[in-house]
Amino acid sequence: MRPGAAPAAQRVSALLAERTEANHAFFAAEAERVARLCHEMSERFARGGRLLAVGSSPAARSDARHVAVEFVHPVIVGKRALPAVAFESPEQAALLAGPDDMVLAFDGAAPEGIFEVRIPAPPSDDPFVRQELTETYYHLLWELVHVFFEQGGRQTAGAGAASFLYPFLGEQATDVEAVITDIAGSVRMKAQEVDALRAQTLTEGADTLEAAAAELRARFDAGGTLLALGNGGSATDAMDVVADFRAPPEASGWPPRRALDLTDDPAIITALANDIGTDAVFSRQVIAYGGPGDALIALSTSGNSGSVIAALIEARRRGLATIAFVGYGGGKVAAQGLADHVIVTRSEHIPRIQEAQASAYHVLRELVEAQ
Repeated sequence: MRPGAAPAAQRVSALLAERTEANHAFFAAEAERVARLCHEMSERFARGGRLLAVGSSPAARSDARHVAVEFVHPVIVGKRALPAVAFESPEQAALLAGPDDMVLAFDGAAPEGIFEVRIPAPPSDDPFVRQELTETYYHLLWELVHVFFEQGGRQTAGAGAASFLYPFLGEQATDVEAVITDIAGSVRMKAQEVDALRAQTLTEGADTLEAAAAELRARFDAGGTLLALGNGGSATDAMDVVADFRAPPEASGWPPRRALDLTDDPAIITALANDIGTDAVFSRQVIAYGGPGDALIALSTSGNSGSVIAALIEARRRGLATIAFVGYGGGKVAAQGLADHVIVTRSEHIPRIQEAQASAYHVLRELVEAQ
């Protein structure tokens, strides 16, 4: 967090280098532990256990909810849904815990007597970098725990539906220790993938991020409000965006900024989805809360979500500045120029897209205060 007068590309390059170094060190050290933890989790899930994710602070709550949605609603076709629940306090988790349940606590202590899925502190003093590496860590747990349902002695036909993601798993790899070794290799490989994707996103998007930050800062200075939205895992990223603006890291010295999470109220979202349709869940809120001096951040891994597109169109109609973080090739959002500032993460792998997008919106947050 070093705002200054350097050109955007130079600032972004420094922030990228910090992330690359921390990412390499963290997952090189943690690869085998991730693999063994996935094995233990698979055994507990197989016995009927659930993953209980706990987050008390606004940013930690976004991670807890991200864990729950990724496990319950798998984004890879053919993967089984795994039970996971998000809680806002250890006491809530402890009240509902069963004998084979697991707890992942993002802030504060985990409840006693429950198997803890512990993510070690990443090697960085920057809370944004720590959050990004933590997100990669729990994405890897979700991705790789599935291998043990298809390998690890439970079947002998290779990686099954996961073969396109885990080509290193041979048809005879039924020994648990051999699978753990291969999965540790996959952890290192996936860490390299997110390094490359983060570099692409931030390098290609440096000027766009600088322009978006300048416009966003001008709107904040004039009394404007930032609205944020997304679906599924991207909804939890919208939560994180709002948390970062409303409650910036204490050490930063930044002022809190006016921000509103359009994914936050389930009564509004379910009412709109039920009575009008899912495409209206955000655009109707833009009508209610947005005005000419405000801004909108939209997150989408595909760039094609109907609810995101409808919100961007409505926001532009009402004079909001619009910023979109999109994956794949940018989808309709990029192709049709539906946002004023579009940052594209060029991948079709949803967990890696979200990890690179987290870096991009964290850099945007820093650039806002560098104006």
